[in-house]
Amino acid sequence: MSKEMRVPTVGESISEVIVGQWFKKDGDQVQMDEVLCELESDKATFEFPAEASGTLRIKAKEGDTVEIGGLICVIETSATATVVVPTPAVATPVVVPAAAQAAPMAAANLATSIKEMVVPTVGESITEVTLANWIKKDGDQVTLDEIIADVDSDKATFELPAEATGILRHVAKEGDVLEIGGLICRIEVGAAAPAAPSTPAPAAPVAAPTTATENYAMGHASPAASKILAEKGIDSATLAGTGKDGRVTKEDAMSASAPISAPAPVATPSPAVLASPVETAVSGARAVRREKMSSLRKTVSRRLVAVKNETAMLTTFNEVNMKPIMDLRSKFKDQFKEKYGVGLGFMSFFTKAVCVALKEWPAVNAQIDGNEMVFHDFCDISVAVSAPKGLVVPVIRNAENLSFDQIEKEIVRLAGKARDNKLSIEEMTGGTFTITNGGVFGSMMSTPIINAPQSAILGMHNIVERPIAENGQVVIRPMMYLALSYDHRIIDGRESVSFLVRVKQLLEDPTRLMFGV
Repeated sequence: MSKEMRVPTVGESISEVIVGQWFKKDGDQVQMDEVLCELESDKATFEFPAEASGTLRIKAKEGDTVEIGGLICVIETSATATVVVPTPAVATPVVVPAAAQAAPMAAANLATSIKEMVVPTVGESITEVTLANWIKKDGDQVTLDEIIADVDSDKATFELPAEATGILRHVAKEGDVLEIGGLICRIEVGAAAPAAPSTPAPAAPVAAPTTATENYAMGHASPAASKILAEKGIDSATLAGTGKDGRVTKEDAMSASAPISAPAPVATPSPAVLASPVETAVSGARAVRREKMSSLRKTVSRRLVAVKNETAMLTTFNEVNMKPIMDLRSKFKDQFKEKYGVGLGFMSFFTKAVCVALKEWPAVNAQIDGNEMVFHDFCDISVAVSAPKGLVVPVIRNAENLSFDQIEKEIVRLAGKARDNKLSIEEMTGGTFTITNGGVFGSMMSTPIINAPQSAILGMHNIVERPIAENGQVVIRPMMYLALSYDHRIIDGRESVSFLVRVKQLLEDPTRLMFGV
């Protein structure tokens, strides 16, 4: 009896994951709830536990991209072992029955059977794929489940495993575009590849006994790491892996630097070239480095392009005099820190102001779902945070009901988990409005892109002292530009401008936040 283990649903917007590091080998005995491997999504890395006890049969390799619901492995809960009976030293006469005499004929018939492989269904919206490259050549001997080709769709690249054991016969060529269900190759089941002429093999040297600290994983790179190291020209054996048993992980490969190669010999130019007046020599290093995009980066890129193409996005601007908030912080920051154990920052003021304005202009807190507009009576504020793997957007739930100290504590908690790459899927999904602060990096003004499926995002910027007119006098004040990007399909100009003016009003007179006026 076998238990098939498939990729679980890990988030409403996640359609695929990458198999990270396997902690168990194919054929190992595993226990219920024992961690088998790591799965990486575009938002988080999580552990994949065993759903039964038995013998592990791995179906997806390290580095494979598997869709939600795709097969990862099989656990044989009642596997029957094959018993090998030793041949007796003295041969005994064996009576061969008539049925056994027909075996050569059956084998001959088996060799002539053909297994046709067609393009499998790889997604409900995918109608065709491109044959990227053949891993196995035409006429090669292949075994069941051995990877024979790479196939590209418009969403992902996946490996094509052999569906039988035998001789591979190509039908499609590299670069061919095939529809789902189209014939890609044939396998001559039961056939064997012609054996190469044998030559006397040299005597193999006797291997030295391995020490207790050496094992297969040490210096061995995972598939994802191998691809990165190959592009950089680095041998995995030269790296000290940080993975289990010294395995070289994808992070090790990304942080490794390529070796400095020896300069190539310079060819002597011809007299005609020496006489040319054109100067082509360039001084200084001109190294070029390539890195594969991470799963997170690819997903963010795809979503940002989709937002630009699918929304009627506009941006409106205003400026805020930050002096009232800065004076208030200077007056109470020490008492606030002493009482609540957390600093009083600008984000709590902006979050409270946004929640008040969202209640007054609910369209800014809404989103489009098909032909319907979905309005929210709560404010789940997404806060953009720069993490080691890229930009993430954790959510402050029901921010309208939180006090200043509760908002500051939640921001510190979420930012800390983001830096440690420990944010869960639930902590990064479901926001209704986003705040992003480019001012921490020195940005003076920007047009932030909407965080779909939300309809608006508020951009904060750096605080700069500028001369402004105040009561008929020119004075110097700490000023900040605010930018509100919004989807014009659901938010009208009047609503967007009025929302931003209300936020400005609340920030320039923060006592309004305490009285709700």
